Amino acid sequence: MVAVNGSVRMEKSDTAMLLGPFLEGMEKAGASVELFYVKRLNIRPCIGDFYCWNTKPGECIISDDMQILYPKLRGADILVLATPVYIPLPGEMQNFINRLCPLSPLIEPILEKHEGSTRARFHENVRIRKIVLVSASGWWELGNFGIVLHIAEEIAKKVGVEFAGAVLRPHAFLMRENKEKAEIIKDALKHAGFQLIKDGKMSEDILDKISQPLISEEDLRQRYNEPYMKIKHG
Repeated sequence: MVAVNGSVRMEKSDTAMLLGPFLEGMEKAGASVELFYVKRLNIRPCIGDFYCWNTKPGECIISDDMQILYPKLRGADILVLATPVYIPLPGEMQNFINRLCPLSPLIEPILEKHEGSTRARFHENVRIRKIVLVSASGWWELGNFGIVLHIAEEIAKKVGVEFAGAVLRPHAFLMRENKEKAEIIKDALKHAGFQLIKDGKMSEDILDKISQPLISEEDLRQRYNEPYMKIKHG
């Protein structure tokens, strides 16, 4: 399987803090994992000329580090998309996704109608059967993941593979302050990764444990607002 971390802070990020134990659980269950940080890769924006569909299907005209990733992705049965919530995604992660869907060497240019929606599909030599989201947010509520979650679900839907679930951690940075709760969450992350490989899915109680509140909504909002109010009022 392949995991792609889109955080600009890479190993020091909240996203990495979640992804590490999650992948550890997958490896413990027998999975072979390759991890990539998009910040370290040269991934240029898609130029939208449809070369990979209309001229040479399965080949991207852009020569950059996606040429390293394409063979890895073709051979992976699970793709883990790991990203923080920005507006909605970090730029490098957006470039990566744009080069996957819908105009990439992984996706066959045959359009079909399924469940009321136009869909494509992966080429026959692409093994990906599941897509999973791991995401960190600084805000309090799970609703803040809405757009990022929708993007991950739509990618899976449009290419006809299973969206195998979302590992979501709101106000993730507080795990660094609450060590006791952080250990509980990290243990749940390991269980989630293990379950995904062994059972093919993650249980709701494990996902709820990962996303449990670490502070009240009012207290977190006040914590965010106070520094700005001090600047505003001098």
